[in-house]
Amino acid sequence: MPRANDEVESVLLEYADLLSILSEDPFKPRAYEKAARAVGGYPADVSTLDLRGILAIPSVGKSIGEKIHEFLATGSVHDLEELRAQIPAGVRELMAIPGLGPKKAMVLYQEVGIESVDQLRHAIDAHQLAGLKGFGAKTEENVLRGIEQFRQAGGRVQLGLALDTAEALLTELQAIRGVRRAAYAGSLRRMQETIGDIDLLVAGDRPGPIMDSFTSLPAVARVLAKGETKSSVVTTKGLQVDLRVIPIEAWGAALIYFTGSKAHNIRIREIAVRKKLKLNEYGLFQAKTGELIVAETEEAVYEHLGLPIFPPTLREDRGEIEAALAGDLPDVVQPKHIRGDLHTHTNLTDGLASLEQMLEAVSQLRYAYYAVTDHAPGLAMQRMTDEKIIAQREELRNLQTKHPKMALLHGSELNIDAEGGADWPAEFLQGFDVLVASVHSHFNQSKDEMTRRIIRAMENPHVHIIGHPTARLIGKRQAVEFDLDEVFKAAARTGTAMEVNAFPDRLDLKDEHILWAKRHGVRFAVNTDSHATTHLRVMRFGVATAQRGWLTKDDVINTWPLAKLRSFFASKARRSR
Repeated sequence: MPRANDEVESVLLEYADLLSILSEDPFKPRAYEKAARAVGGYPADVSTLDLRGILAIPSVGKSIGEKIHEFLATGSVHDLEELRAQIPAGVRELMAIPGLGPKKAMVLYQEVGIESVDQLRHAIDAHQLAGLKGFGAKTEENVLRGIEQFRQAGGRVQLGLALDTAEALLTELQAIRGVRRAAYAGSLRRMQETIGDIDLLVAGDRPGPIMDSFTSLPAVARVLAKGETKSSVVTTKGLQVDLRVIPIEAWGAALIYFTGSKAHNIRIREIAVRKKLKLNEYGLFQAKTGELIVAETEEAVYEHLGLPIFPPTLREDRGEIEAALAGDLPDVVQPKHIRGDLHTHTNLTDGLASLEQMLEAVSQLRYAYYAVTDHAPGLAMQRMTDEKIIAQREELRNLQTKHPKMALLHGSELNIDAEGGADWPAEFLQGFDVLVASVHSHFNQSKDEMTRRIIRAMENPHVHIIGHPTARLIGKRQAVEFDLDEVFKAAARTGTAMEVNAFPDRLDLKDEHILWAKRHGVRFAVNTDSHATTHLRVMRFGVATAQRGWLTKDDVINTWPLAKLRSFFASKARRSR
């Protein structure tokens, strides 16, 4: 199941949100946010630590450490419960709307008496917020978008949390006697960015005992339904999990059927009908006689339909059937193709690990190259200086001898200012190996302003990659608005790569935007944006998102050999001369 670190991180972030409403001290909520990130990215399982071990975590002081210890021991924090009691439940519901924030939620409650999402929507439609400080037309528009995003999300969770849960449950299921195969299916296997219910499949000859064991697992909080071949439970984390037990002989057909998507399955069933066949979760059959043709493997089922096996990430009916029939199905990028990570942070700015610790961790991944890209001085809270970044460059060069098989690249994540400018002058930028430029502020600029801003950044000859291009945080902050066609045309024209940020709360660019950008000839960089050694492993989510955008390894610059990558970066400067 998800680590205790994730639970503690969530608790501390809630504490920070509530403090931001009730406390006049702006630094206090910030301290809890920093501690939350520190715990979330800490390599050790916090539940195994005593108080002294907890206090050794960066950014965790005595007061916060004691609250963490209390939560791990009792499952709650007394001070957090007191804060919750001071803020109406309706305000906490409003705080969940992306882009609204705790202070605005409290203003809505205190000034207008709004304490639910439905009430807020009605108030906006009835123009009841007119004149309320901080709620102009643009804010109302953003809040409406946030409400729609909130409603669409429903009970959905981020991909990373769902995958952690599914893999932990599969480990337990595989240990049950009689289980011959086990896998996750549904939208999770297709690696969608958010997941509703988790679908698990098990092949076994005696479903009854398997269901008994499944519904009795420690992670199960409530059994919704229990049958001979299907059971549904709710985990202690509130996720619904559906388990189906099938015969091993039908494994391939069932995996296709329950992986979906529904639209993809309809298309392949139509192909079966045209061939006078019938396809369902039990196998591929002769339509007239009902004779089973094949069922045991996905490859065999697709092959008998005259199709290649589709990577699960492509099964969305976005043209994959037509591409396969025409022989044009892309050979999508795989985790094994990634040669390096071009966007990471250390504790020189807002990371948790030292440069040496990050290098030690990344060396285990056997990359050919690796870039450290700490924040530039435009983010004042990071307190970066010219002297600090130059000293880091020297330290990196010295550490190269300890990692002779991996080229160490020195970079920075620049801040795209409101006009599209970067933090340092051109002569200073020339000293970096790789530069990522990202939007970190002025998120509410108009579409035209944001478009000009990003294009200007891409026209900077020293900017190689646009980081997390839409700046969204899934379920927390909406994407910025810009003209996608104009930005993607500019990326192709200037030779600037667009990032596929692998962090599960970003996945930015998202799959639809990747497909769009690819049509313009854009190149991409799949990066982790790691702020801790544990984050380096989220690369899998970025690769899956790249697959969903139909990217091949030729489209992704950090699958290229180092010489080709350096040539790509150098060509950016040549284009601008």
